[in-house]
Amino acid sequence: MLPPRTRGILFVTASAIAWSTTGLFTRILPLDAATMLVWRGAFGALGLIAVITLFRLDGGLKGFAKLGAAGWAYAVLSGAGMICFIASLRLTTVAHVAIIYAAAPLIAAALGWLALRERPSTSAIVASLLALAGGIYMAGLGTEGDVLGDLLALGMTTAVAGMMVMSRRFPNIPTTQAACASAALSALAAIPFAAALTVTPPELGILAAFGITNSALGLTLFLIGSRYLPAIETALISALDAPLWVWLLFAESPSQATLIGGAIVFAAILGHIAQDARKPTAPQA
Repeated sequence: MLPPRTRGILFVTASAIAWSTTGLFTRILPLDAATMLVWRGAFGALGLIAVITLFRLDGGLKGFAKLGAAGWAYAVLSGAGMICFIASLRLTTVAHVAIIYAAAPLIAAALGWLALRERPSTSAIVASLLALAGGIYMAGLGTEGDVLGDLLALGMTTAVAGMMVMSRRFPNIPTTQAACASAALSALAAIPFAAALTVTPPELGILAAFGITNSALGLTLFLIGSRYLPAIETALISALDAPLWVWLLFAESPSQATLIGGAIVFAAILGHIAQDARKPTAPQA
């Protein structure tokens, strides 16, 4: 069996790949943010309910009773973060959202220290500072972006950092049930703001793929993986969620400052992972 740390890295990396499709789906769909959130959340929740019922994961449907205050708080925080995420992608560029997310490691480190007294390693701090420097360079000197969209992206970043800390503090939260509750809550919260819930059959298919891939799969993988890693390292690895889908498919070309800042962010993250991999594995508690 793989060591817990390795499992954490693999699960969080997989969740970052699943979440990286958000930019792709939001550009494909000609819908307002609230309508997308409603359908994304609905399909994500339905998909997870089917999986929970079929495989009886975490106790099946009875597992919802085990969420407790921590599980529901996690679901609310996750739903709020996703609302900010989708809305920000409608107001600012995918590149800006990805780079503002570069602040997540430092926010997660601060929350982890306050809530868990979890001291980040020197390597993680240096990597976080470099990632933040790249983000500042990109967001500060790039010509893309929108103030409200950037603020929403910051709200999403703070919410995700809080989720990382919560998953470490409460590792027994039922994984799939929490993800399902998050998807359902985000859908319900968006209904009053949706322009129109009627969509075409092709759009419905894309929305189903969006909900299952991004909401159900991405959040479940993230919740599992973040249990095994310090919050700052979870944030660093999940920052690999990059705007490549949109850059490649829709030619949403970043400026030179965006490219330079992004290169700094990736170098910091991959450098930390490579350096940490050379260290002896610490005994697990």
